[in-house]
Amino acid sequence: MTLATEQTHVLAPEEPRFGLLRSIILGQPSTILATIIIAVFLAIAVLAPAIAPDDPLAQSYLAINSYPSAEHWLGTDQFGRDVLSRLIFGSRNSLIFGLISPTLAALVGTALGVAAGYFGGMIDRLVTRIIDLLLAFPELLLAIMIAAVLGGGFWNVVAVITIAFVPGFARVARASTLAVKQEPYVEAAIAAGVTTPMIIVRHVLPNISAPIVVLMTLWVASAIRLEASLSFLGIGTQPPNPSWGNIIRDGLGNIFGSPWPIIGAGFAITMVVLAFNLIGDAARDVLDPETAQ
Repeated sequence: MTLATEQTHVLAPEEPRFGLLRSIILGQPSTILATIIIAVFLAIAVLAPAIAPDDPLAQSYLAINSYPSAEHWLGTDQFGRDVLSRLIFGSRNSLIFGLISPTLAALVGTALGVAAGYFGGMIDRLVTRIIDLLLAFPELLLAIMIAAVLGGGFWNVVAVITIAFVPGFARVARASTLAVKQEPYVEAAIAAGVTTPMIIVRHVLPNISAPIVVLMTLWVASAIRLEASLSFLGIGTQPPNPSWGNIIRDGLGNIFGSPWPIIGAGFAITMVVLAFNLIGDAARDVLDPETAQ
């Protein structure tokens, strides 16, 4: 077998990309249900202004702590605000943070990990020390410390969650790059005079993408939980803007007057986190060679 044939054999995908996506989504009844749940919540977030029955910020002293009715399907809170409308608009913040933050963390962490693993030397030592420093703190504690410095606000919360997730992506990318760098096709590309950026783009990144995608899928659920935790503690999405986390916080102080905010927001967080975890587990089973075997 020639080197070119061996390289083609190594790089040839075992299954088309759409085939892998179909295997992940349609492989099991649980993943089909999880995909439907995610699609429903995404549609709710996108169409929130059109489907929300009331203004989520509108208060009514005449409707404080109302029970579920035809006018307010999930009742109202201690300020007379419609709980269902707040949950619908709160899905926007929770899902936006859950999708944007892991994506940014994957981009930054992968860039740092690939640079450390491929170039080694001083770059590797510097990135490794930064990763070790950040990994010394649990994600929630690290996010709380950063949020306490930056404060609330949309982009501050995005930055907090992104920084908390970067070390995990960097560590996975570095370990995968160290393994790929030793492969014959990379050594052949170096010997042929291919530039370093081209080697990274064409040979390294495609072959380390599977664990990165799996990790990003799993951490979407973690980002939603982390944003809810920060909002519950008062350092995430700031009132009166609704988020599932601060909806639970508001409802906790009025649990005997109106338990519906806690029930609704808790149910929404549970369903979305469970759905993304199921998709992440399925992606790991399909994309991880050891699990697939």
